[in-house]
Amino acid sequence: MTDSTSYALHPTSELAPGEQVLTSFQADRGTYIRDHAWMAALGMAGGMLVLWALGNAHVWTGAVGGLAAIALRGWYVASDELGVRWDLTNQRLLGPQTRAIALENIAQVRTLGSAVQVISRTGEKYLLKYQADAKSVRAQIEAGAGGADD
Repeated sequence: MTDSTSYALHPTSELAPGEQVLTSFQADRGTYIRDHAWMAALGMAGGMLVLWALGNAHVWTGAVGGLAAIALRGWYVASDELGVRWDLTNQRLLGPQTRAIALENIAQVRTLGSAVQVISRTGEKYLLKYQADAKSVRAQIEAGAGGADD
């Protein structure tokens, strides 16, 4: 029998005494679809460019292939990506399964498109993907961490 927490898309770490969840960050479906639409457009253009550079007479098939590849990827991983939740507590940032970073150990928080990257003082990197308002998520984590460096 498999442990139900082994594939959890939400935090499974126990809260410490006095620790409380302040807010949660869940991936946004609209942002996920928008990001995949941009990836599809780039994939279509890239596929057509490669075929054109190779002298292929059927350049349009690059667009079909690029769209199909990104659409299939988007469909295949949607349930996992959209199910991920991060919790910000008064002591830690808790991620899927047992990922956890103490707020005082956060060195840097930055946005990368719709994602928020959190870097610890020891160099570990965490990515909160498909956030509807990445700047707000960044600000909330920085406020909790006492204004992590830029």
